[in-house]
Amino acid sequence: MEAPDNPDQPDNNTEEIRRNTTLENIQQLGQTTTPTTETNVYCMTIIGQVEGHIVLPPQNKTTKYEHIIPQLVAAEQNQKIEGVLVILNTVGGDVEAGLAIAEMIATLSKPTVTLVLGGGHSIGVPIAVSSSFSFIVETATMIIHPIRLNGLVIGVPQTFEYLERMQERVLKFIVNHSRITEEMLKELMFKTGNLSQDIGTSVTGPDAVRYGLIDKVGGIGEAIQELNRLMKLRKNPEEGGLVQ
Repeated sequence: MEAPDNPDQPDNNTEEIRRNTTLENIQQLGQTTTPTTETNVYCMTIIGQVEGHIVLPPQNKTTKYEHIIPQLVAAEQNQKIEGVLVILNTVGGDVEAGLAIAEMIATLSKPTVTLVLGGGHSIGVPIAVSSSFSFIVETATMIIHPIRLNGLVIGVPQTFEYLERMQERVLKFIVNHSRITEEMLKELMFKTGNLSQDIGTSVTGPDAVRYGLIDKVGGIGEAIQELNRLMKLRKNPEEGGLVQ
């Protein structure tokens, strides 16, 4: 008859899993332990270049839109998640992929807050303004410029009409989800002399707020505080006004 297992003796599989987890934390995060707390806020990061229908080279730091979309769907369906915090440090990328992400954030039923760290350039601008409330740190920048095509371009009127329609989609979204006027946005977008190799404007944090692109200058503390306020307001609308 076999002796019963000793409950005080650690299981080999459990120890192996623990060692592998610790090793992965050291390799990925540079630390042996990671903070684990239950939270009602889902944090999503959009960094590097937004990758769309074309796979970018492996050395590029990318955010794949096919990874972001399921995360947003899961956050919308999960009853434990009451708010979404989106942190951006992106150089832009695929226009349609960026607009798809921005539209999904804008149509979430739960409160959302975006925070621009470092940069929110190009198609990152619509993503930054798509939330219920937007923040930008003082040292961050946002480059506003017209959309461009890569690769072979056929010089026919239809190509320019397509570009114009795409540009109108971006302009309309930004204007509808921020306080900037269409005239001011076009002025910043087609300005010459500000960028060395392109037309457009590089806008810093305080200027982004002054133009009406972003709601407020602030960091992670202010962003979480505002998201908590919006979540509380959504549960108890009589305390502060309409449901966000």
